[in-house]
Amino acid sequence: MSKPARFVTTTVEVEGRTEQRVVEMPAFDLEPWGADAALTHVGARALRVDAALKATGRPGYTTDIRRPHQAYAAIVRSRIARGKVTRINVEAARAIPGVLDILLVDDVPARTRLFNAEITYHGQPLAAVCAENQAIADRAARLITVEFEKGRHAVTVAQATAANAQPVRPGLSNNLLFKEPRTTERGDVIAGFAAADVTITREVRTPCALHSALEPHAAVAEWDGDRLTVWESTQGIFRVRDNLAKALDVPLTNVRVICEAMGGGFGAKNYAAAHTYIAALFARRLERPVACYVDRAGEQVDTGNRPSSVQRIRIGAMKDGTLTAIEMVGEIQLGIGGWEGGPGEIYHELYACPNVRTHETFAFVNTAAMAAFRAPGHAEGAVGLEAAMNALAKELGLDPLELRRRNTATHDQKKSRPYTGNRLAECYDVGAERFGWRDWHRIRRRSKDAHTAPDPRVVPGKPHLRRGVGVAAQIWSTGGGPPSYATVRINTDGSADVLAGSQDLGTGTRTILAQVAAEALGHRLDQVRAIIGDTGATPYAGNSWGSMTVASLTPAVRMAAVDARRALVEAASGLLGAPSDQLEVFEGRVAVRGSERGMSFGEITAKLGNVMIQGHGSRGPNPQDAGIVTTGAQFAEVEVDTATGVVRVVRIVAVHDAGRIVNPTLAESQLEGGIIQGLGFALFEERVLDTRMGLPLNVGLHDYKIPTMADIPSIDGHFLDGADTKANHVGARGIAEPAIVPTAPAIAGAVADALGVDVLELPMTPWRVLAALAR
Repeated sequence: MSKPARFVTTTVEVEGRTEQRVVEMPAFDLEPWGADAALTHVGARALRVDAALKATGRPGYTTDIRRPHQAYAAIVRSRIARGKVTRINVEAARAIPGVLDILLVDDVPARTRLFNAEITYHGQPLAAVCAENQAIADRAARLITVEFEKGRHAVTVAQATAANAQPVRPGLSNNLLFKEPRTTERGDVIAGFAAADVTITREVRTPCALHSALEPHAAVAEWDGDRLTVWESTQGIFRVRDNLAKALDVPLTNVRVICEAMGGGFGAKNYAAAHTYIAALFARRLERPVACYVDRAGEQVDTGNRPSSVQRIRIGAMKDGTLTAIEMVGEIQLGIGGWEGGPGEIYHELYACPNVRTHETFAFVNTAAMAAFRAPGHAEGAVGLEAAMNALAKELGLDPLELRRRNTATHDQKKSRPYTGNRLAECYDVGAERFGWRDWHRIRRRSKDAHTAPDPRVVPGKPHLRRGVGVAAQIWSTGGGPPSYATVRINTDGSADVLAGSQDLGTGTRTILAQVAAEALGHRLDQVRAIIGDTGATPYAGNSWGSMTVASLTPAVRMAAVDARRALVEAASGLLGAPSDQLEVFEGRVAVRGSERGMSFGEITAKLGNVMIQGHGSRGPNPQDAGIVTTGAQFAEVEVDTATGVVRVVRIVAVHDAGRIVNPTLAESQLEGGIIQGLGFALFEERVLDTRMGLPLNVGLHDYKIPTMADIPSIDGHFLDGADTKANHVGARGIAEPAIVPTAPAIAGAVADALGVDVLELPMTPWRVLAALAR
């Protein structure tokens, strides 16, 4: 009999993209934790293990790092959108006391791609200065002057695709990601529309949104001979390590990246960037630690964005609401770089429809490059798709929720395969009950039937205030995947460490890993510590992106803990004089079944002396014959002031199916965070450009509006009980990105319900609401 292959290829879906990866098969199989598994720590509302540190301001955020003799860098950025640098004057900056060094294009390795003389967007780094403190560095940066030849920019899709458009960057022929629009189709769309009883069309616009994480991009670099250590605020310590080693021509073993804590990333911190290379290069030249923090203006112009989109949607359906055809033609404004993270994917996934076609034009323009931003593509696409579904429901005289129920997708239509689990229909039911959807619509119907009854949308005594409700759904691939590794070691005092090469974005990764390890070990949670965020101390794990961390890492951690537990039980077997199969483990104690004889973990390890109990685990391949998704539905109630156009969200009810929830408190926190970002996308957030000058007009958090505490509604977040044992043996899926997808479309639907007219461009600012009312 041939030996099973140790390395196989598996498919992993990340940020809407499908990737092929090589995976090492796990050393042994584990019985899945089913929905009825008797678990102690997994599923509990355990307190965050770093809660006290965060409450007292003591975690090691990168901007808090202070190394001996640390210097500080500042970046000089372009103030035009297109042109060519002819000269950079640094004499005035060099003359300032405390200035240590200045980097120009001739001082940096080509692989860093720093300080290109060809200017392709406003905010592009052109030089950097290093000084004894940040104030001196910032002052010196302001004194560096750049002379340039100004070129003709294109900052909109129309400008970039005009017949006389110039290339927005060298090497482009038509300023498009693809030579032709990307077309994805199944079925026969023409026949589908011909068969439809009703056809509706809509044009929806979504804005360019900025990540605006609380903690900026930051790096602190320090060399010890030819060895580099970088403290970085990042979603991927191993990716930053790889980027640095390649760009600086340093062996991987000589680069160590540490991320103790971070204050949000949302997709913008997935790799090494200009600030990382600048800190490392200055540190090598000066032979002292150097910090480079991106200031708030830099954050808003040069760390990525969610690209704006225009979506022209057409939907055909039968009189009973059955969809016959969906078509979307979209334009996506990528910035100077980017990938095919467009709105089209969700049109093919969310609703059952035999005939679907999307055309997407991805245009490069002279603004900062797009980056992944929480559910890239789906968050934008859901706005357009759900607006069209609401319009269809209105045309057919159907309840918007009922229309969605009738078109629930029961399998992966793109790849003709089942899902490992999809309880969206149940999310609709539970969400409607928690929201009171039936009661609201019962009152609405009674008002229509009575004719003379007051309109329930009008707030009593305040005729200028109108209330409405909306619903929207989501689907997002959340299977995670390999490669991910973990090690669990039991110390001589019986405590345990779980080591994994992930990072905590603020979501509670340390707590989650400790809970899974404690469960699989049979240990007390307070005796388990998670060690993460250090490439020099932990085994490999991938980036924290694509809602992958829990689904990717927890199976590896569980396997490592089981491996360590087996070794501990074998040791206890000899010490207790009982066969291993007669021993049971619970809360840090190994006991002989049916007797009072037993030993604590600490007593066992004390007898072993310096013998180290270790376990190793890895993440196995994803099932190739089924899709792994998180689904959910959100319901919104809004109040709209028809005199001022101001929209106030009153409440959101969210119900999602994400498999096993390891820690409900942390999962609910993720859900609330996504909903708040979705609220910002719906009502406030928009990068505004001066198209004539090619410059952003609302740089910084004073002018780029995000929700404040005064804007946050009542949020009722809920997860369906269960476990997806087909996805992985822990039964968990991701929740970070699904949370944002339905929020904005649910709010938009509620606004349309309140007003009786659609507001088809986000954000729904007062002037856009008033314009819609005036139509």
